[in-house]
Amino acid sequence: MTTATTTTANRTLSRRQFIAFSALAAGGGLVAYSGFWDRHHLELVQQTIWLRRLPQSFHGLRIAQISDIHYDEYTEPYFVREIVRRINALNPDVVVLTGDFVTDGPLPRHIGARLSYPCAEILGGIQCPHRFASLGNHDALVGWPVVVDALKAHGIPTLVNSYLPFERNGSRLWFAGIRSSQDDFPSLDDAVPRQATPSEPVILLAHEPDYADRVLAHGGVDLMLSGHTHGGQVHLPFIGTPRQMLPRGGRRFVQGYFKLGPLQLYVNRGIGTVKLPVRFLCPPELTLITLQPAEG
Repeated sequence: MTTATTTTANRTLSRRQFIAFSALAAGGGLVAYSGFWDRHHLELVQQTIWLRRLPQSFHGLRIAQISDIHYDEYTEPYFVREIVRRINALNPDVVVLTGDFVTDGPLPRHIGARLSYPCAEILGGIQCPHRFASLGNHDALVGWPVVVDALKAHGIPTLVNSYLPFERNGSRLWFAGIRSSQDDFPSLDDAVPRQATPSEPVILLAHEPDYADRVLAHGGVDLMLSGHTHGGQVHLPFIGTPRQMLPRGGRRFVQGYFKLGPLQLYVNRGIGTVKLPVRFLCPPELTLITLQPAEG
């Protein structure tokens, strides 16, 4: 007859095994959190912006902004539909979409361009009648005319170095848009309306936020709305966003609100991701901007 015995060493994990097991568990949890939860945890950010030239007719104008959808490399169709539902629930006065509807790579560019059609079809469900889009660097790389055609087919005008008026009760402001400043040919001379009067503010959709210096030097723009950075996509505690996560054209103004003299800038964190389907402490963003007339 034999007696089975189990030593303490066999019944319990060693310190080294425990640390290794804990690291694996934590790593797995981190991957799950950043790859699924944070990547789909859409955050509504409400921002009030005071514009000196804003007519009283536009007091309280509400603008919903989304950016960087990157359909559908990692941004699933159901998530874009959820974003459209959230926008419609806000019932904004205007909706702006600031570029990178699709992604350049890893799929061939013609496939990326073709994906703009199902993306635009979903975005066509935005119920707000006043919708304006601008282009991002990825849109330029896959072939921006295709992206513009897809958006146009679903009632979303794209401002390609151009502008459109927005009128209310006899007053007017302007929405302008430029091509990507990184992979295309932006023209502020063509995008900024020369006929805008001192009482007509100009809101510029410009994908890359670091172009704000050029916009400021050019003049004529009151508010610039950008995306491109994804907010860095990964934000490490005590460290912040690793520089290598920030794209060209988005390393000075990463996310949120900035005031640059007479120019105000807001940088949206975007919806999608690139390179890796990961966000960490940097969730996707739906911005609701409320405009108010500033005194003085």
